[in-house]
Amino acid sequence: MIPLAHPAHWLSGFIPDLPTPFDDRGRIDADAFVALCRRQIAAGATALVVGETAGECATLEPAEREQLVRIAAGIARGRAHIIAGAGSNATDRAVTFALAAEAAGADAVMSVVPYYNRPMAAGMAAHFRTVAAATRLPVILHDIPSRTVKGLPDDTLADLATSARFIGLRDGSGDIARLMRLRSCLPASFRLLTGDDTTSLAWLAAGGHGCVSSVANVAPDLCVAVHRHLREGRLAPARDLHRRLLPLAALLDREHPAALKFALALLGFMQPATRLPIVQLDAPAKAEVADAISGLADEYFAAAR
Repeated sequence: MIPLAHPAHWLSGFIPDLPTPFDDRGRIDADAFVALCRRQIAAGATALVVGETAGECATLEPAEREQLVRIAAGIARGRAHIIAGAGSNATDRAVTFALAAEAAGADAVMSVVPYYNRPMAAGMAAHFRTVAAATRLPVILHDIPSRTVKGLPDDTLADLATSARFIGLRDGSGDIARLMRLRSCLPASFRLLTGDDTTSLAWLAAGGHGCVSSVANVAPDLCVAVHRHLREGRLAPARDLHRRLLPLAALLDREHPAALKFALALLGFMQPATRLPIVQLDAPAKAEVADAISGLADEYFAAAR
């Protein structure tokens, strides 16, 4: 476990939300997952998200969640932070996931707004505080109303952020105006991350700290370059690189994570297998993803593998 006294130093840039590779028998393909972790660390990722949205968390068994964290932590060995998906719509289950992630070597947990139950704001706050009180790990909140129906209200977020137990937000709304609202009412140390690749450039340019990214799985070096250009004040090259990524990012978002898995399969990193109720892409969607990938420079992928 990496000391987290200064979370602002590592919750930044493009942080890949790693998919969970499966073999032809539906089990976790540990070798493929190791390769994904190594590729991201070599590209300079400051953190890896495992067992979350792209990881098909809803279909993972508890032992599989722990397996992913242990593998990632063993590969990272302090070179990158491991953020474990630990969300649930049952608070006691979210606590169990968080404790298991801590025991497996995670550096932080990501906890999503409880889905399906549609809790009131006070219930959301109680849920997150219960999770945070149960573990020594810092908590990153995940607000994604398109999947949870009810979003985390700004005032509830601001109240939670007064506790040092909560170190950041993954915002899935793609609402840049929300970033501007939140910056003035949150502690300076609280990190604001977008979960939307298509608006990530605008988010970062407006003062956001990073992006929990799907497209970074496919083109990590390009994403690192976008963030570096922005950090060093070079907006034009950042914009040009981001524009190259947009067609693929939009396709990955449309059928997530099946499209991501197919993209990585095309590049030879894993099989495209998913778990029901997610199914693999149909032929027209596969063709679209293949076209988007071919639109990126062939020499980039040759160097990245």
